[in-house]
Amino acid sequence: MKTLIIIPSRLSATRLPGKPLLKINNISIISHVYKRAKEANIGEVIVAAEDQEIVNDVKNNGGNAILTSNKHKTGTDRIYEAYQKLNLDNIDFIMNLQGDEPAINIQDIVNLNQMMITHKAQIGTVAAKIKNKSDLANENIVKVITENNLEDNPFSKAKIFLRKSQDALNIYHHVGIYCYSSEILKNFVELEQSKNEIENRLEQLRALDNNIKINVALAKKAPIGVDTEEDYLALKKIMEYKS
Repeated sequence: MKTLIIIPSRLSATRLPGKPLLKINNISIISHVYKRAKEANIGEVIVAAEDQEIVNDVKNNGGNAILTSNKHKTGTDRIYEAYQKLNLDNIDFIMNLQGDEPAINIQDIVNLNQMMITHKAQIGTVAAKIKNKSDLANENIVKVITENNLEDNPFSKAKIFLRKSQDALNIYHHVGIYCYSSEILKNFVELEQSKNEIENRLEQLRALDNNIKINVALAKKAPIGVDTEEDYLALKKIMEYKS
C-alpha cells in the first residue's frame, strides 16, 4: 500500500500572517513539519503551497514543494490539486498534515497510516485525551465524539465534530491530521460544502453529512498548533530548549 503525505500551506493566515515562514531553531515552521513527515518514513512528502516564498523555503531546506492555486476554500481542495498535478501511480492513501504543527508526534503519523491500511478505511484522523475541562468550551479546540472509547477500540468511528461541548462520553481533542483513501478524496472534493460545515467552519462535517465514515485513532498528545503570536513564542521556547 502506498501513502503520499501532502502538507497544505499558505502565508495569508488571518490570525498570524506569514506563519509558515516563522523560524524556530533557524528553520521555518513549514520545513519543521516537512522534516517530521519525512522522519515518519511512510511515503513521499510534498508541501502544497499557495505562495512561491513557501515553495522556495521548503526547497532551500532540502524538501519538495509544489505551487497551487490561491482560490481554494479549504486545505483539502489544495491537497487534491497537488495530488492531481503530481500524477503519481498507485497511490492508495493521501495524508493531509497541518503545516502549523511543527511538534507533531511522528508516531501518530505512523500509527494512523497503519490503521488506514489495516482497516481499509475511507477517512482516518487522530484525537487526544482532553486534559482540561475548560477546553470543552474553547471554540478554538475542535472536539470529536467517537462511538467507542479509543482505548478499547483504537480506530472507532467519529459520531460528530464540534467546537463547543458539555462533558460527554468518548469526547476527545481532535488533532487535524487526515488520511483519505485516494478514491474518497476525489469524491469528497466534488461534494458541495454542507450547511453544517459552513456554520461550524469544520470541513470534516461534509464527510459525515454525506455518509462517509471517519475513523479516529488515539494520539499520544495534542500537539501545540501555531495560531497566534503567543502560540508561536511558547512553542519556539519549548523546541529551542529541547534542542
